[in-house]
Amino acid sequence: MQVGQALLLRIYTDENAMLGDRRYYEALVDRARGAGLAGATVLRGLRGFGASSVMHGERGFDLARNLPVVVEIVDEEPELRPFIAMLEQGDEIGLVTLEKVEVVRYGGHRVHYV
Repeated sequence: MQVGQALLLRIYTDENAMLGDRRYYEALVDRARGAGLAGATVLRGLRGFGASSVMHGERGFDLARNLPVVVEIVDEEPELRPFIAMLEQGDEIGLVTLEKVEVVRYGGHRVHYV
């Protein structure tokens, strides 16, 4: 990936979502790496809800918490579109968003503005 225009893919799920015997977010990051995408990050939320209106997150001393998770993946459009097409259509995905971003630094390379 080069500095300049790219896409940011966000996949909203939860901590307990599974793909086979693996956590869904772990499988997503491994697939992104295997696909040669520029980078992926998993963010854990404190609290949240989605289309089902089921609240996910901490409730006092609840040991069976199920925190919201967002997987962010950034790359250029030609590399990212095939990855999006292979996402499963199951319950483990709550929401998928895509937005244009400007990469100003990647791997030590940065844009110099005049």
